[in-house]
Amino acid sequence: MPHGDITHVDIPVTDFAKATEFYSRLFGWQIAEVPGFEGYPMWQAPNKISGGALAQRSEGFTQPRSYVEVDSIDDVIATARASGGSVAVEKSEITPTSWWAAIVDPDGNVIGLFEGTTEAEES
Repeated sequence: MPHGDITHVDIPVTDFAKATEFYSRLFGWQIAEVPGFEGYPMWQAPNKISGGALAQRSEGFTQPRSYVEVDSIDDVIATARASGGSVAVEKSEITPTSWWAAIVDPDGNVIGLFEGTTEAEES
């Protein structure tokens, strides 16, 4: 995905089974755990393009969070800080080829950042 595209949306939940049933019935989403991402059930919309995951609700993560694909999380964090934003979650590894972080804009909106790929590396 190009820099700036929305990659996915995480929805904070307290009960994965209950949330899976709710969103599947409500929107027809296919929700399942993917090998390597246990405890993070991923959903896909009927259009097979939109998607995201059900994530454990926690302090500071109580509302759905959109993630934006970026070329460099480090660069975006530096620009956000220089532009009056802050960091909610520092850069963390997802896989050896992908990372995530979350920034806060000057109005208090939390935006997730995604860099890399979760696809298997080609040999």
